[in-house]
Amino acid sequence: MKHPSRWLKGGLLALLAGAALGAVTLTVLAADPGKPQLTVIRAGSRPLIDGPAENFTGKARIDRQVRPDDPSRPLGSMVYFEPGARTAWHSHPLGQTLIVISGCGWVQSEGGPKKMIQPGDVIWTPPNVRHWHGAQPSVAMKHYAIVEPLNGVTAQWMEKVSDEQYGPQEQGKCMTWTTN
Repeated sequence: MKHPSRWLKGGLLALLAGAALGAVTLTVLAADPGKPQLTVIRAGSRPLIDGPAENFTGKARIDRQVRPDDPSRPLGSMVYFEPGARTAWHSHPLGQTLIVISGCGWVQSEGGPKKMIQPGDVIWTPPNVRHWHGAQPSVAMKHYAIVEPLNGVTAQWMEKVSDEQYGPQEQGKCMTWTTN
């Protein structure tokens, strides 16, 4: 499926909002068949893949949602972490943006404090900063991850986060959202 750069730049926030609400409707607007078309991909239409065991502790599933054609570069995935699941230490050559959709988790860069993250938080990790992120021990977490490849590389994976670094005995207070 083609993902024209205009769609990616103009529609990424709409796609994120729709994905966060759990419903995205397939819409193709083609007033002129020779011009790029707007494409919205239905939620649940892509298969989830398991996070590779060498890059994750615990169970994480990945929904690779945005894979644009050249010249666009941003790649986006929804990542579902079961309670206690987390990434290995890693970095991104052009940085990474995370948007927490649900649940609570933690993020930490090398040498910095572990920080709680919760729905609505946006986390920017600069290029080549070694870090990890994942769910708290008793709360699942879902976040949207946006990266750009540099020479085909989106991440440099390193060793797993140890149980001592993760600190399973710690539990942050997760904010809950209501729609009333």
